[in-house]
Amino acid sequence: MLFEMGRRTGQGNEADAILIQADELGARLAMLRSEIGRVIFGQTEVVELALTGILTGGHVLLVGVPGLGKTRLVDTLGRTLGLDTRRVQFTPDLMPADILGSEILDESEESGRRSFRFLPGPVFCQLLMADEINRASPRTQSALLQAMQEGHVAVAGHDRPLPRPFHVLATQNPIEQEGTYPLPEAQLDRFLLQIDLSYPAREDERAMLLATTTVEEAQVAPVLTAAELTDAQRLVRQMPIGNTVVDAILNLVRDGRPDGSGIAMVRDHIAWGPGPRAAQALMLATRARALLGGRLSPSLDDVAALAPSVLRHRMALSFGARAEGVTLADVIAAMVARIGS
Repeated sequence: MLFEMGRRTGQGNEADAILIQADELGARLAMLRSEIGRVIFGQTEVVELALTGILTGGHVLLVGVPGLGKTRLVDTLGRTLGLDTRRVQFTPDLMPADILGSEILDESEESGRRSFRFLPGPVFCQLLMADEINRASPRTQSALLQAMQEGHVAVAGHDRPLPRPFHVLATQNPIEQEGTYPLPEAQLDRFLLQIDLSYPAREDERAMLLATTTVEEAQVAPVLTAAELTDAQRLVRQMPIGNTVVDAILNLVRDGRPDGSGIAMVRDHIAWGPGPRAAQALMLATRARALLGGRLSPSLDDVAALAPSVLRHRMALSFGARAEGVTLADVIAAMVARIGS
């Protein structure tokens, strides 16, 4: 059984309860990955990262060229997790009200009296698929900021709570720049992870071809419910984390800031670095990754594995770095190399 070693060393009723919950959830998560694998071929790391982001209760930005299955992955996650899912295709003419909703004037058929009625937008769901999010204007993109951070939106002077859990999984095409708007740094920081997708391996692409060009394609079934996912997210926050891992997270994030960094490449090539939200994201994500891996507490390997996805959208290269051909991947690799040293 998963977490058996942790059960033998656990102390106290609370620790035992966490171990039992983690053991039961581990089996369900294995079923979840298997169900997703029926329609998502290859992209194992991408699926693991996406599940990590959702288990932490966070939002995820998927970046990749067209045709890599970003939209299909989000749809599959919504189905297998039993979430109410809505999709918004972001375009240059999309307005904030198209996402948040608006008040309309209603007239009663019986009394003839007129009153305003709020018509909820697609943001009032549990999983919002923001497709090609960088094609909308900054004004429309910013409409999601409050929803992503606070779990409610202010429309027509009223705060309206969003369903729980609430996640935004956004997609972005990195190669088509015409007609796009870069995401503001404040909004990028609200995404717990940025997941970069690459082309599948040959055998995975072959399996995809055979499975998706027949009369009937495979369908996925719900494995968890929204309530069970909420319980899993609560469990992630209860998981223990050692001081060594906490210090590694702090050192990593602080080394990414050019002022006072102990890494020359950061001081020379980074314009601005990650803020405290990056450390919070790493703390939660390492716990979720450990849970997915059948471990009760995270390790330094979890910090190293998640560092690129947590940091790449929270740092910016200087003009000099771009001129010299230095990439963010190079800088993050130098930072990760110091973990545990």
